[in-house]
Amino acid sequence: MSGVNDIRSTFLDYFKTNGHEVVASSPLVPRNDPTLMFTNAGMVQFKNVFTGLESRPYSTAVTAQKCVRAGGKHNDLDNVGYTARHHTFFEMLGNFSFGDYFKDRAIELAWNLITKEFGIDRNRLMVTVYHTDDEAFDLWKKIAGLPEEKIIRIPTSDNFWAMGDTGPCGPCSEIFYDHGDHIWGGPPGSPEEDGDRFIEIWNLVFMQYEQVTKEERLDLPRPSIDTGMGLERIAALLQGKHDNYDIDLFRALIAASEEATGVKAEGERRASHRVIADHLRSAAFLIADGVLPSNEGRGYVLRRIMRRAMRHAELLGARDPLMWRLLPTLVQEMGRAYPELVRAEALISETLKLEETRFRKTLERGLVLLNDATTDLSKGGMLDGETAFKLYDTYGFPLDLTQDALRARGIGVDIAGFTDAMERQKAEARASWSGSGDKATETIWFELKEKFGATEFLGYDTETAEGVIQAVVRDGAAVGEAKAGDAVQVVVNQTPFYGESGGQMGDTGVISGEDFAITVTDTQKKGEGVFVHYGTVSEGVVKSGEEVVLTVDHARRSRLRANHSATHLLHEALREVLGTHVAQKGSLVAPERLRFDVSHPKPMSVEELKVVEDMANEIILQNSPVTTRLMSVDDAIAEGAMALFGEKYGDEVRVVSMGTGVRGAKSNRPYSVELCGGTHVGSTGEIGLVRVLSESAVGAGVRRIEAVTGEGARAYLAEQDERVKTLAATLKVQPADVLSRVSAMMDERRKLEKELAEAKRQLALGGGKSSDGAGDVREVGGVKYLGKVLNGVSPRDLKGLADDGKAGLGSGVVTFIGISDDGKASAVVAVTPDLTGRFSAVDLVRVASAALGGQGGGGRPDMAQAGGPDAGKANAAIEAVAEALAG
Repeated sequence: MSGVNDIRSTFLDYFKTNGHEVVASSPLVPRNDPTLMFTNAGMVQFKNVFTGLESRPYSTAVTAQKCVRAGGKHNDLDNVGYTARHHTFFEMLGNFSFGDYFKDRAIELAWNLITKEFGIDRNRLMVTVYHTDDEAFDLWKKIAGLPEEKIIRIPTSDNFWAMGDTGPCGPCSEIFYDHGDHIWGGPPGSPEEDGDRFIEIWNLVFMQYEQVTKEERLDLPRPSIDTGMGLERIAALLQGKHDNYDIDLFRALIAASEEATGVKAEGERRASHRVIADHLRSAAFLIADGVLPSNEGRGYVLRRIMRRAMRHAELLGARDPLMWRLLPTLVQEMGRAYPELVRAEALISETLKLEETRFRKTLERGLVLLNDATTDLSKGGMLDGETAFKLYDTYGFPLDLTQDALRARGIGVDIAGFTDAMERQKAEARASWSGSGDKATETIWFELKEKFGATEFLGYDTETAEGVIQAVVRDGAAVGEAKAGDAVQVVVNQTPFYGESGGQMGDTGVISGEDFAITVTDTQKKGEGVFVHYGTVSEGVVKSGEEVVLTVDHARRSRLRANHSATHLLHEALREVLGTHVAQKGSLVAPERLRFDVSHPKPMSVEELKVVEDMANEIILQNSPVTTRLMSVDDAIAEGAMALFGEKYGDEVRVVSMGTGVRGAKSNRPYSVELCGGTHVGSTGEIGLVRVLSESAVGAGVRRIEAVTGEGARAYLAEQDERVKTLAATLKVQPADVLSRVSAMMDERRKLEKELAEAKRQLALGGGKSSDGAGDVREVGGVKYLGKVLNGVSPRDLKGLADDGKAGLGSGVVTFIGISDDGKASAVVAVTPDLTGRFSAVDLVRVASAALGGQGGGGRPDMAQAGGPDAGKANAAIEAVAEALAG
């Protein structure tokens, strides 16, 4: 039972047996506390339950919560590797009561667990209580049987917990273990309390008050319990170790590091192995929870953690990327308890390898420059801030890395000088930002980026999160507040809303606070990573600095994800069917449809479109997971990833893979692999179905595909089905027989049209009087002349009839005036070959056209055609040609 995994399971099972709900660890990026950079305690995910803003279907809970303390207020980074109990990543075991049991039951449960289940010697235990908490003091005496000298009253804030300046708070009771007098240190509250003899193993928080103001504190109507026990600390104790890095989990990770480097974890090298083991855990779990290395916010803290470990790998003599090689050991040790490690293993591995590869280039270059800059400095010296900033700004060598590299030589860095150099650079950047029109308007986003940094995007794995409003913008300027009805743009420190990019439309939804709400109608990315939420204040007054809940429109986001993923599948299917020359030239990913343009020189056939659609749906039906990896652009393209039109790529890119090929070169290989920063479905089956609606031309060599997915595809097919049923009812046949019935009707129609054309021809050539009173064949100017008005004859049929008329005359001139159903007239004049020397059909048809109110006409000397708007002058047109023949 002394292994880390066994201890974790025992803790959870113990409280489950005692009526607690086992709640999974929340992500390391807090979704409900925007003031925290990372989840740093077990109670973070229950914050809103304690404050009454949220209710759960249980009143008691137990968790094993993953935590990180490496940035902001709680930052243990610099101590890690050099002490026995400092970590950047750790697990917090805790049990919670939300207005259920209180001090007596909490103390009873804790005491029974550690003395009976864990079998810890009660004689080595002592506890602390807040100095005025007589109730807790008496309960420890009664329940645990501890003598008064082992219940120590502490008057400081160490034994009084508060969520903030106001809100829930209460006294604490900490349990300590005495490692023995062979280790220096005194009990808590003594002058020697900082020694390592007495180690805290569990903290019980008795949340019984509400701090209303600094001076006023009220009793909570439903007191609660929040406890926290460090898994690494209790594991060390149960395994008979005084050092957390000697427990089974860390021994496995350090052994893997020793084997990979060939360097034993002894002497001065011991700290490097410990740093690598600890930082590997932090990096892997942060990446699994959606944090990726960057130069801003959480991503920057992750990068610092990774690079600190990589610096120590370099100190151990590793010449190739090391940390990714240790990942399988971590997954083996912790993957069962935290399956997100298993799911994200490929992403974690690629990210570690990419970051270390890039970092080694930076490190090699930076150390040379740093050594040159400090040649004349000795222990106690100080590197000037200007040089430190140049290393950072020009060569990508971070300040903390400069400090770490110089620490062993006892050389410091002029931080004030570094800060001054950075401020000068910012001032120069502000001065260079100028323009007019839209560019001038964008200045506001540049200023906000400089002031607050980039927005943390949380939307790859959540659609709801809390944030803090950094700026409210109205009419192009930052304002203190905005009221109901105002159109605003809001910038928040972190957001699940996707900003429009790469063809995918921005998210919509709601941003709400305690007494206000904003309806978000669009989200855009401005400048370098500032997410701007466009919307209208729907109620209340919005002010900067307010904490808010950001909720993405789930249904709309789901449709966007499905359409975006379907675009990738169709793109690959088009390349398979049409050839590798196909490349995306633009796209629109909207909630109701998708559209993208591809390079292709000619229209696609119906058969080609069907094959493309079938291929895409084949991958959808696989329901295979959609995976994301972080890679360098060159590595991604070398692996076959496609870069999409309109995207801007940095050194690191997200590579999205989906599906497994079933034929040809793609057989048993990833089907679609593209560079993409958009949001996607978790598995291809979530797309449901893709249906291509159309294929058309948008320019020379560019074709446009439009399609729908999921519910949109279902609705489209249902509509088509309804049309077929309605048509079948009209035709009085079964739906399956519609095609054959329509085909038969078309054959019948063609037959009737042929018969009608023949009847018109007979009418035109049959002689005698027409229905309009035109005469039959007559002699005019010494030639035979046939002139007729033909009702309901289309212009395209007139020439054929005129040819037949010429054949019937043998020698002569034919004039036919066709009158269409809309009242317009067409004229055709035909001249037999023997008369074209005397009469031109072109000249004669222009005479007819003029009579009909038209102009011009054209053709050949033996056949010409024209038209006119006035069909009422048809007979006059025939006579006008006769007069022209008579001379």
